Amino acid sequence: MSEQPQKKLSDEDQAKVDKYLHSGVNKVERKPFRPLLLLLVIVGVLTLLSLLSIMIARTKGVV
Repeated sequence: MSEQPQKKLSDEDQAKVDKYLHSGVNKVERKPFRPLLLLLVIVGVLTLLSLLSIMIARTKGVV
């Protein structure tokens, strides 16, 4: 007994959906992902926050 699942869309509606998805309307040109730049930004922000925390600690007499 192999029952086929019922279709949610008619063949005409599915054809419209397929046409829209392949039309390129919903595609966006993106710049290539650059992981090294992301790593550099993360390290830079981490360094700045660390230096800020050290400076605050020194002004409060903790270090």
